[in-house]
Amino acid sequence: MTQKIRFYFDFSSPYGYLATVRIDELARRHGRVVDWRPHLLGVAMKATGQSPLLNQPLRGAYAKRDLARMAQDFGVALVQPEVFPIHSVAASRAFYALKDDVEEQAVRLARQLFHAYWGEGRDISRPGDIAREADAIGMNGAVLIERMALLETRQRLRDEVDDAMQRGIFGSPMFDLDGELFWGCDKFDQMDRWLSAGGW
Repeated sequence: MTQKIRFYFDFSSPYGYLATVRIDELARRHGRVVDWRPHLLGVAMKATGQSPLLNQPLRGAYAKRDLARMAQDFGVALVQPEVFPIHSVAASRAFYALKDDVEEQAVRLARQLFHAYWGEGRDISRPGDIAREADAIGMNGAVLIERMALLETRQRLRDEVDDAMQRGIFGSPMFDLDGELFWGCDKFDQMDRWLSAGGW
């Protein structure tokens, strides 16, 4: 079985958005596949006592400039959405409503949602917003809303968040390479070396 890179992210995270640009290339280089797993930063922040980085005094101003530099380096558009932060529950439920049936569709939707929010500034916090973005890439937004509302989908997200917390996931992006955790968009070179060397 092909080994996986577990990719943990929150749709409200600009660094999570940037990570989507490079994670597939890293996995291909090492003969791995990416296991996309949205979680909820709000739950982790309650445990760590943190607040959204962009809203923090001093650190927030630096982070905005850092993000602008990094977006240029990664070759993607990045805007500051008018609505920030957002609740990413709806987006995460939509992802898990698709993941087990057709994972490629779930990943395609995740990319669309990230681009809509961080690339163009559109709100993605409500089910109707999710349906709009799903329709834009040829999916059936109305059906997706129905699936998001199912008890099994709601429970799936709760289970995934609990599992992420148990694994020590507290940020976005975070990557699990065979039990070794890496946090942040600045870890791609280190993860590349780690995978090449088989750890150290």
